Amino acid sequence: MIDRYLLRYFLAVVDGGTFTAAAAQVNVTQPTLSAGIAKLEREVGAKLFRRNSQRVELTGAGARFVGHARRIEREFQLAQSAVSGVEPVATLRLGVLTTLATADLSGLVRRLAISAPTTKVELVEANERGLAQYLARGRLDLALTTLRGEHSDAGEPLRCEAYALAMACDHALAHERAVPAEALVGETMIVRRHCEALPETSRHFTQRGIRPFFALRTTNDDRAMEMVRAKLGVTVVPASFAQPGIATPALIGFDLRRTLGVVWGENAQHLRASAAPLLKALSEQFSPPDT
Repeated sequence: MIDRYLLRYFLAVVDGGTFTAAAAQVNVTQPTLSAGIAKLEREVGAKLFRRNSQRVELTGAGARFVGHARRIEREFQLAQSAVSGVEPVATLRLGVLTTLATADLSGLVRRLAISAPTTKVELVEANERGLAQYLARGRLDLALTTLRGEHSDAGEPLRCEAYALAMACDHALAHERAVPAEALVGETMIVRRHCEALPETSRHFTQRGIRPFFALRTTNDDRAMEMVRAKLGVTVVPASFAQPGIATPALIGFDLRRTLGVVWGENAQHLRASAAPLLKALSEQFSPPDT
């Protein structure tokens, strides 16, 4: 029989990504946690983690085990609450794309606070690749991400949106509904380094002979938008980034769109019932008319 504390050690490593972070999470020393993981691996008869100098990754056996471990831990919590009479508070781990508009994410949180005040949601930010890795190793229950590549057919679509230029409202081109790339010759631009459309954006401009001066390269989208508002330069953003003080004309010939949707972790489908309030809030926040 596997002791519960071993499952807690295992899940702490999965969630923390390193033995050091996991030991701090469960309040034990790292040698104690390492010994517990070794004991668990002996009991299940398989290596659960692959260690390298930077991170810890699940082996195939570990990936198969993680869903069972989470279900067992939840059953422990349900049993405790049944005895104590205290209703358990479920925690749903939602991965969110770093390139989501902050206004959308704050809107989601506000909806949840009103419609599901007892639902605990842990938000985990990452880019597309990071979210896919977190889902694969059971770090997340579900993710709000772009549906393309390996997730193109696996997710539940919520919103499809175009990309647009972002420029200060008093920019010479701000009154235009659509702008060709050639009109930006000599413009200063800002690079959103986490943008999933960055390769396509760069190709669109270079194919038209546009090689602008870049005043800022940043992974912080809020900073990029503030610098646009401050007239440092223009950039390309998803349509949902539109906000006061910034004009967002279309970029002529740039027809790329992104589809945002929900992707479930491999072993998290059983959480659909408890996740119903979260799914409803996601649908309400991210299902406006196509833009």
